Amino acid sequence: MAERLRRKHQDEIRAKIQTSQLLNVLQNHALGLDSGELPASRMKAAEVLLKKALPDLSSTELTGDSEAPVTIKVITGIK
Repeated sequence: MAERLRRKHQDEIRAKIQTSQLLNVLQNHALGLDSGELPASRMKAAEVLLKKALPDLSSTELTGDSEAPVTIKVITGIK
């Protein structure tokens, strides 16, 4: 059982490292820190992979019925 948990953890770490590598490539290109041009196909591939790895920061609107309004409970601290 412990071996499966370890393998899953290793896969998560690998995914995080790969995501950070994609971000580094795109960031260096955007800041002009790389020496050459980034081909359009490589740029699109990085975009597709990042969309799968990172959440989109789009806004979400919560609405409710006036008879039963939406209630949000904020929990802070760990007990």
